[in-house]
Amino acid sequence: MNDDERLRRWRLVLGGGEADGTGHALAGTDAAMDGALAALYGEKGGRGSGGRDRSAGLGASAPSVARWLGDIRAYFPSTVVQVMQRDAIDRLGLSALLLEPEMLEAVEANVHLVGTLLSLNKAMPETTKETARAVVRKVVDDLEKRLATRTRATLTGALDRSARVSRPRHRDIDWDRTIRANLKNYLPEHRTIVPERLIGYGRAARSVKKDVVLCVDQSGSMAASVVYASVFGAVLASMRSIATRLVVFDTAVVDLTDQLDDPVDVLFGTQLGGGTDINRALAYCQSQITRPADTVVVLISDLYEGGIRDEMLKRVAAMKASGVQFVVLLALSDEGAPAYDRAHAAALAALGAPAFACTPDLFPEVMAAAIEKRPLPIPDMAPHQ
Repeated sequence: MNDDERLRRWRLVLGGGEADGTGHALAGTDAAMDGALAALYGEKGGRGSGGRDRSAGLGASAPSVARWLGDIRAYFPSTVVQVMQRDAIDRLGLSALLLEPEMLEAVEANVHLVGTLLSLNKAMPETTKETARAVVRKVVDDLEKRLATRTRATLTGALDRSARVSRPRHRDIDWDRTIRANLKNYLPEHRTIVPERLIGYGRAARSVKKDVVLCVDQSGSMAASVVYASVFGAVLASMRSIATRLVVFDTAVVDLTDQLDDPVDVLFGTQLGGGTDINRALAYCQSQITRPADTVVVLISDLYEGGIRDEMLKRVAAMKASGVQFVVLLALSDEGAPAYDRAHAAALAALGAPAFACTPDLFPEVMAAAIEKRPLPIPDMAPHQ
């Protein structure tokens, strides 16, 4: 890299003005790119810039923001656009502008934007809702394409393994596992194995084998988790071998199971924000369990409990004692380790329900382990084990 290119890059990073020390002037596309950055990250655009000359700002008008959105999509790749768009919404308080259809058509659709739209759902005028649903639909469809096939394949395998029987009919014998289980009975002189124990597949596909309850905290900090949980809930509901229930909660509890055939309807049935009453939500979930030994309950929450803490812990202990597989996810997203109530996480871990953050790609393996009643694949860097 030559000196001019190095100075150019430093100038774009530092933002100009006497303090940057580069003395390098920008022109053409570089100047336009610097202006787009200045609008968001300069003194008027957001946090103070310590002497930088970036002070354009985005103002408060939809036309100027729409132009800025067009600029950043022209100058930066999609992943960078999503970060800048999120910063603009969070740092500059531009959420209200998303109530205008023209603005929604200009933004880059992603999970964070869906969370923001859901938080604005009640304030959204009818003229905007159709556009908002189209944006949400695009994100949800993309997520389903990415996650559905692998989730169904992973869980179908887990259901088959969990339903294995020891006296199978001939057509139901799992020959691979049967051979491995009887290797000690190998007869060298006959070059054969005597299968003292037969292992077979169950008929997982013919009837409901597992009940899954997704209990999702819809407080404002859990927006991405609500989006992913709704998509996974729809995928699980499409599997005949799993009876899926989706419950969302803040200080109230809402059962959205009847809407699981369309995750967009599920998402618009949520109301992000408000307080949290985990105990009340678990009480409802507990009342819906009819086959505890065949039930997996997944609590997705940062565990900041506004309800009765001791009652919450007693409910978890009671469900586990009855045979329920209880999973606690602090987040279901790609956003890294969340803030969470460490005391409650430690108390749940002491009950045998470790709490950890889970990426969408790991979720099928977590569910498969819960279905098979084997140790959960907790990430090495889990917040609490």
